[in-house]
Amino acid sequence: MVAATNDTKTIPILPQSALQQQLRAIVNPTKILSELQAQGPDLVYMPSAGYEKPLIAVHHPEALKQMLVDDQKIFTAPGELNGIMEPLTGSHSLLNLSGDRHRRARKLIMPSFHGERMYNYGTLIQQIIREEIANLEVGQSFLALELTQRITLRTIIEVVFGIRSGDRYEPIIELTRGILSRFQSPISTSFLFFSVLQKDFGAWSPWGSFVRAREALDELLYAEIGDRQANPDPNRTDILSLLIAARDEAGNAMTPVELRDELMVLLFAGHETTAIAMAWAMYWMHHKPEILQQVREELKTLDGNPDPMAIYRLPYLSAVGNESLRINPVAMFTFARFATEETRLLDYDIPAESMLMGCIYTLHQRPDLYPNPREFQPERFLERNYTPYEFMPFGGGARRCVGEALAQFELRLGIAAFANDAQFELLEQKPVTAKRKGLVLSPDTGVKMRYLGS
Repeated sequence: MVAATNDTKTIPILPQSALQQQLRAIVNPTKILSELQAQGPDLVYMPSAGYEKPLIAVHHPEALKQMLVDDQKIFTAPGELNGIMEPLTGSHSLLNLSGDRHRRARKLIMPSFHGERMYNYGTLIQQIIREEIANLEVGQSFLALELTQRITLRTIIEVVFGIRSGDRYEPIIELTRGILSRFQSPISTSFLFFSVLQKDFGAWSPWGSFVRAREALDELLYAEIGDRQANPDPNRTDILSLLIAARDEAGNAMTPVELRDELMVLLFAGHETTAIAMAWAMYWMHHKPEILQQVREELKTLDGNPDPMAIYRLPYLSAVGNESLRINPVAMFTFARFATEETRLLDYDIPAESMLMGCIYTLHQRPDLYPNPREFQPERFLERNYTPYEFMPFGGGARRCVGEALAQFELRLGIAAFANDAQFELLEQKPVTAKRKGLVLSPDTGVKMRYLGS
């Protein structure tokens, strides 16, 4: 039991009903998040779909550190709280596992995203980016988000799955695009938030159509997994092959179901989020040409055919990527935490069995951390080293995104290519804003561009 003191603060809550707030959060999340930040600069109550009690949104760095890292025995991260993703990713992925099972899976997966193999990934990513830019015609108008989606989807399939041709390549691409397109509008997104809508009334029904598309994709993924397990090749460096070869401390491999679910996480959480970040970076560089020019000047300091890791380490280019992730975070929240007992967070009493989420969007808009937070200023990341609780586009603690290194690699190589390998013109007449796209935030227009040639 935590004794209240005279310094105890009350966690504020918006005056609207829970249903009103839920609907507003689905339709216009950035507006309600801004209201939440104004209502409570540290913590604030907000409704949560699928949970009886309101959740506590946390956007103070010290509170985030305590919640995500320092007090993990009090603030646990049970996978059951991430059920909103289960229809897409299954119940055996990192998102839905807890405790020892989660730690085991994380240990098996993490090595695939680090070390020397990243260089091989970088070379292939550069090739994919150049091929997709080369497919554009001079003078062609296009949406930056569609270009970056093609790049990142190919990256997942070729780098992660290791599929570069064959009968499964195109069907996996088309099925993935089709499934993602089902959850773009606020109405279709509601199917993920409200389980009562998840009814299969046949192939003609919205949920029934999704289920059948998912089953078709499953068939392809299980076939690929089966082929790899039956014909192991130690020379392969793709992430799927590394996961198949991985063994835990007891010598056990991942099961086909575990492999399928992790691939689905990487497919749906990995490619779409990185594509959005790349599209925002492309927008900001061409919205502020002086930034584009500075990226080009920095790239001139490298050799004519620069090493992918050399590009990755460029300070200003890295700052442009980080500022894109800061001002337009793709994910609005961290994964949920559960208070196992009554406790305190800063000067606030936290009731037992409370659910809490770090709010990435409002954290990145704090003027005490980021003066003029709606201004795109890459120099912030050259002038100050932000802690993992002040800048956290990939979440934090035990649920921090395992694919962060690959996503950052893709983003920075994309920035370099969009700045140096081709000429583009921004066609937007008004500032581009963020809107909900499924469970994430995305440019509302897709960012209209014109290709001017190489």
